[in-house]
Amino acid sequence: MSRAPVIHPHEVEFSAIRAQGAGGQNVNKVSSAIHLRFDIRASSLPEPVKERLLGLNDQRITRDGIVVIKAQTHRSQEKNKEEALQRLHELVASVSVLPRTRRPTKPTRSAQRKRLEKKTIRGQIKAMRGKVPD
Repeated sequence: MSRAPVIHPHEVEFSAIRAQGAGGQNVNKVSSAIHLRFDIRASSLPEPVKERLLGLNDQRITRDGIVVIKAQTHRSQEKNKEEALQRLHELVASVSVLPRTRRPTKPTRSAQRKRLEKKTIRGQIKAMRGKVPD
């Protein structure tokens, strides 16, 4: 897959909460921070993408397979909502591309020979560091 799968809006749940930290007069009155909840197992994502998401070692994914993203950097609820959605899209996009399988390679004969020559030279240098016999 070259592009990330589509996340349908009805699969994402938003809840507004009060932001943490300093915020002046509005901090205790306005719920501008957003909690985004996305159930991986109940979503319409392709099965391989779901498996890779659930296999991630990410603190934002609960044991039940629910992604919880908290966005509180902006002062407006709408901008925090957009940021949380953007972070969810980035998370899904990161697992939608399959990692390339590693093909083991062998060093060339000349590379092996050079390595062994360097080892013998280095060994000779170290051997000459010993005490001089009287």
